[in-house]
Formats: sequence, C-alpha cells, structure tokens
Amino acid sequence: MKLTLTQRLRRRRTTRPAQGRAPRARAVALGAATALLGAILGAAAPARAATDVNVLYAGSLVNLMEQAIGPAFDQASGDRFRGFAGGSKLLANEIAARLRRADVFISAAPSINARLMGRHEGRWIGAYLTFARSPLVIGYNPQSRFAPLWRSRPWYQVLQQPGLRLGRTDPKLDPKGALTVRLLRRAAVRYHLPGLAHRVLGGAENPAQVLPEETLLGRLQSGQLDAGFFYSTETAAAGIPAVRLPPKLTPEALYTVALVRDAPHRRAGVAFIKFLLGPVGRKLMRAHGLRVFAPVASGDERTLPGPLRRLLHDGAHR
Repeated sequence: MKLTLTQRLRRRRTTRPAQGRAPRARAVALGAATALLGAILGAAAPARAATDVNVLYAGSLVNLMEQAIGPAFDQASGDRFRGFAGGSKLLANEIAARLRRADVFISAAPSINARLMGRHEGRWIGAYLTFARSPLVIGYNPQSRFAPLWRSRPWYQVLQQPGLRLGRTDPKLDPKGALTVRLLRRAAVRYHLPGLAHRVLGGAENPAQVLPEETLLGRLQSGQLDAGFFYSTETAAAGIPAVRLPPKLTPEALYTVALVRDAPHRRAGVAFIKFLLGPVGRKLMRAHGLRVFAPVASGDERTLPGPLRRLLHDGAHR
C-alpha cells in the first residue's frame, strides 16, 4: 500500500526513538566493559617497576648470597638482587676509584669500611653495621690422599706435608688472606715453631697458593687443591669437611654492611639491608653457618636512613 507523505512522517517519528536507543545502549555497554577491563588490568599491574640493587660483597658469601639471600629478597620485595663477589679490599678499592658503582657494600672486615669513610678515600660510607662473624677454618677435599691425616695429626703438621696443594687468598686484597698469615704467625709462637708461616705459605705472594676468593672453593671441590683456608660459613654451606682451630688462636671474619654514598638505587639498597638483617635474612645466614648478632653501628649514625636507624633499635631487643 502506498503511504501518503503525512503517514510517512508519522512512521519516521515513531521509529526514530527505537533506532536511537540501540547505539546508546551499545555505547553504555562498551564503556562499562572498558571500565571493567581497566580495573582488572590495574589490579594486576605492579605498584611500581622492579629495581635492580647492586650489591658488592665478600667472596666468602657467594653461596649465601646467590643461592639464598638474593632469590629470597627478589621474591619478597619485587626488586632484583644483582651481586658481584670479590675480595673485600679489592671491592673497596674499586668503589673508591669509581670503577664499580654499588648500592650496598658487604665486607669481611670493619677496617675496610673505615677506609672508605675517610676523607682521602672520598667518604663513600658514612656509617656501617657489623652483623655476623665467622672463624677461619681449614677445609679439605675428602678424596685427597692427605685427607686421613687431618683426623690423626695436628693441623700444623699436615700443612707442612710435602706435595700438599694448599689454597689461600691474597693478603693484600682480601681479609681472609691476611687472617691466614696472622693465624700461622700466632701458631708459630704458641707451638714453638719458628718459621712456620714461611714453610707453609712459601712467601706472602706464592702464586701456587694465592687464588681469587670467589674461585678458591670451586678449586678445592674439583680436586685441584688438597686443602685451603676458608671461613666456617663457606665450608658449612658447601658441605666440605673442615678442621676447626683453637678458639684463642683463630682469627675470624666480621661481616659488615653499608649503604654506599650516591647509591643509584638508594631505596632498593635500603630495602636489601633491611631484608638481610631482618628475620628471614638472619635465619638464612644462620643456616649457612654464620654467627649472627644484633647489628652494631660504627661511624656517623646520622648518615643512616631512618629505616636503618630503626633497625638498630629493633635489633637490640632480638
């Protein structure tokens, strides 16, 4: 049937509202879906991007840092542990010479931190925290032909056996190397053995014995060495048999931690130190053979960030 002009206009007026509601409904539905998707994505996104924290640490802590502390910190904090191991003196020299940038420095001797606090060294550290100790021991390879002797003879006699392949660190670059020399000099006096240090070490810089701290343990485990001087935390973590030395004779490492001046990732550095000295970090350190105690501050405590000053107060009650 042919519609008149009036009828066509009436039909258009009655159909327009129905045609207009569908686009508006689609727009509302699309807006709601977009808002919901945004909320889901916003909830799933991290509050902040992960930050690398650069930690220069004493090589005797390789197993602890790389297998325990580092992974646990990453999981707990959302940041990323980036560690570099080496002799404490060597690392301190690299910091002072601007060869390596660090957020956190962990050494095995307070005296090294004291150097970095000096004006002539650039005052890289304002204060540091001493938190654990580990005595010097002699670790040996159980497959070595000398292994039975450690259980039947005095340790200073075994060290003088012809053909014994002994490993140690450089006393100029690593506190453990310096403690090794000190131990043998003390033993020479105690046991009335003049020249013991020279007979065992063959000179302070004997290239057949002096090795980088971070490789010493691996060489012993692979059979390249019969014995070596280590800290108790190293032998405990690696399951290596060790000869414990007389307490009054034995020097020990004192581990310290410090936030480095102008740390590029200061917030993450503070978070790492808090984790290391907190309940989880302390538990992991004990499991790796460290003797952990409440942190003690040295230097100007006013240079410590607030969270680390509070950590000192909390640590006194542990």
